[in-house]
Amino acid sequence: MEVDLLDAVEQANEHSITQAAEDRAASKLNTKVAITVSILATFMGVCKVKDDNIVQSMQQAQANKIDHWAFYQARNIREEIAKATVVQLELSAANAPNRSGYDQAIARYQQLAEEQGRKKDELKLLADQDQKAYDDANFRDDQFDLSDALLAIAISLLAVTSLTRKRWLFVVAMVPTGFGILMGLAGLLGWPIHPTVLIRLLS
Repeated sequence: MEVDLLDAVEQANEHSITQAAEDRAASKLNTKVAITVSILATFMGVCKVKDDNIVQSMQQAQANKIDHWAFYQARNIREEIAKATVVQLELSAANAPNRSGYDQAIARYQQLAEEQGRKKDELKLLADQDQKAYDDANFRDDQFDLSDALLAIAISLLAVTSLTRKRWLFVVAMVPTGFGILMGLAGLLGWPIHPTVLIRLLS
């Protein structure tokens, strides 16, 4: 049986053309993967800086709240002591022949009790504001945490895409990529997007 050299050369040429086309397609896919990973890594870096600043503000708000509640308790104790002193002075004044000294002391301690009560209420208001600041910052911190998790999943899928050269995997990787970027932008720009159920699963 004779071998047709022309036919063999044509088959080899067809194979090399097919292989070259596949290599070009794989190269394009790998380029897309590399660019996407580079963009995602940069975006995650920016989000990380902002998230770290938010965590610091949460820590500061928490510290302020603890301080304000501690001062609140101190003011409360002072108010109660002043009120108890007023009661004791009034009882002592009832049996005293000269009330003038008692009346001055009673007035002073009543004024002290009112002042401590007023300052106590101011501290409660400040502590409530600290809690609100903490909750607002925590809302945004949750957005960044979810973004970080989604983009990490996307980068893992992109790595598998590069190894397997499966174009459909690249499309699948775009799903967590899109949601991850959305949550990151929500954290950066203060958008009120907060998938509570998903965040509770991760917390």
